[in-house]
Formats: sequence, C-alpha cells, structure tokens
Amino acid sequence: MPDEEQQPKAKKPKKSENPEGEMSVREAGKKGGDTVRNRYGSGFYEEIGRKGGQATRERHGAGFYEAIGQKGGKVVKEKYGPDFYEQIGHKGGQKVKKLIADAKAAALAAEEKKKTDEP
Repeated sequence: MPDEEQQPKAKKPKKSENPEGEMSVREAGKKGGDTVRNRYGSGFYEEIGRKGGQATRERHGAGFYEAIGQKGGKVVKEKYGPDFYEQIGHKGGQKVKKLIADAKAAALAAEEKKKTDEP
C-alpha cells in the first residue's frame, strides 16, 4: 500500500449555520459559480469579462478607466505611501528580468540539444 499514490481526501462540505438547512447567499453563489464553470469551462468567465469591459467602454467612454485607475491609485498611495510604487516596480522589473533570462536559457538549451541531435 505505501507504493500507491495517495489521493487527496475529498473535502466535506461545510454544514450550513442555518438551522433550517437552507443555503446562505454565499453558498448558493459558490454552487452556482461551480455549476457554470463545470458546464461552460473556466474560459467562459474570461469571455464574459471581456464583453462586459467592452460594454462599459462603449457606455462610459475609454476615459472612464483612466478616471477609476487614478482614483484607485490615489487610495493606494494614501494607504501605502509613494515609495510603495517604487517597491512594486522594482519587484516587477526583477521578475521580468528573471523571465527573460529563463527564456534565453531555455532557447539556448534547445539550440544546443538540436545541434547534438543532428547527424
């Protein structure tokens, strides 16, 4: 038996706190979301999100996104301070630098493998 891969145990659904056995709004929403995901696939959410974004842009104009972005940025600046953007910018830059280095290394390895595989 130790050689067999252990399957994760299925999680038991949490019992509703409601004594009458009815679902909470949260439970119903999760159940509905899971049903939609199972029926249409996870890409469905991406598609409807894109359609919603296009409809919002048509209704409110492209400047709407700029305005809400500035509003959100102002809140973040007040909450975390102006240095926060420098920190996350540096983190993002380091991540991009690593991704580029990894991609170059993979391309180089593939090129070397191709050279050794040729007759």
